[in-house]
Amino acid sequence: MIEVKNVTKLYGNFKAVDDISFSVEKGEVIGLLGPNGAGKTTTMRILTCFLPASSGSVKVADFDVFEDSMEVRRRVGYLPETPPLYPEMTVKSYLRFISDIREVPASRRNERINDVVTRTGLEEHYTRIIGTLSKGFRQRVGLAQALLHDPEVLILDEPTVGLDPNQIIEIRGLIQDLAADHTIVLSTHILSEVSMTCKRVVIINEGRIVAVDSVANLEKQGEAGNIRRIVLKPASLDWQAGFENIPGVRIEGVATEGERVRFTLHTPDQKSYEQAFTTAAGKGHIFQEIVPARASLEEVFLRLTRSDDTSENGASQTKGGAAQ
Repeated sequence: MIEVKNVTKLYGNFKAVDDISFSVEKGEVIGLLGPNGAGKTTTMRILTCFLPASSGSVKVADFDVFEDSMEVRRRVGYLPETPPLYPEMTVKSYLRFISDIREVPASRRNERINDVVTRTGLEEHYTRIIGTLSKGFRQRVGLAQALLHDPEVLILDEPTVGLDPNQIIEIRGLIQDLAADHTIVLSTHILSEVSMTCKRVVIINEGRIVAVDSVANLEKQGEAGNIRRIVLKPASLDWQAGFENIPGVRIEGVATEGERVRFTLHTPDQKSYEQAFTTAAGKGHIFQEIVPARASLEEVFLRLTRSDDTSENGASQTKGGAAQ
C-alpha cells in the first residue's frame, strides 16, 4: 500500500530525512517512532504530498506521490499534529465544507458525514461550535475530516499529543477500531502508543531509519540472554552460597515471599548459568520459575536512538529491516 525508497529531504545543507526506505502492507498498522525532531513529520508530509522529497521515490496505492499527487490525495486521510480546524464553524458546517473540498459525491455526502460522526463519537456535538469543544473532541473532529472521503490510508501525526489520560484512551480505542478497515501510519514519540496500537515499527532518528521490525521482535532483540528472573523454594537459609561461589555470577533484588525467594540472576555466559542451576538443584533448592529478562520497548528505543549508535551499525540495521 505504501512504498518508500531512498527518500531524502534537504533544507539547504540540512538533511531532515536521509535516504530512508520502508513499506507498509494493505491493512497494516505501522508506527513511525522517534524522538522529537527525528524526521517523522517531514516523512508524513512527503507521504501526503504536502512536501516534495529532494530525492527518492514514494508510492501510495501504486500511485507516485510526485507524478500522481491528486490520486494519492484521494486515497489518503491526513491528521496533522495540529488538526486543520476552523474554530468558528460548527462541526456540521465544517464537515460539509470538507466534503465539498474532498469532492465527496452529493449523493453520498449525508451518508459519509453521518458515518464519520458516528465512528468518531461526535453525535452529541454535531451542532456545536468547534472552538467550544475540548481538545479531545477537537481531535475527533480532525479524525472525522481525515475519514470523510473514505480513504484507504490514514496518516496520523501525534494523534494523542496534549491530551489528558482519559482522552488518550478514547483516541487510542478509536484508532484501534479504524484499523479494521484502513491502512494506518501512526507517528509518535510515545512508546506506549506503539505497543498498544501497532504490530510493526519504523524507528527513525536524526533523519535515518535505525530499525524496521515488529514490536515483539524489537523487544526480543533487546533480550538480555544472561539475565534471568528466578523464583526459588530454598532448602536452606544459605541458599545464595550455591550461586555466589561460581565466578561471575551475581544475585540482585532478593525478595522473600513466604517460603519462596524471588531474585534476578546475572551470569556471564550460558555455561556459568548451567553450573549455577546444577549446583543449586544439587543442594535441594527447587526452581519454581525461570524467566529470561527481556528489554522493554523503551530500552530498545533508547539504545537505537542514542547518537553514538546511529552509525554504520544503524545503517546496516536499516537496510536489513527495510528488506523484510
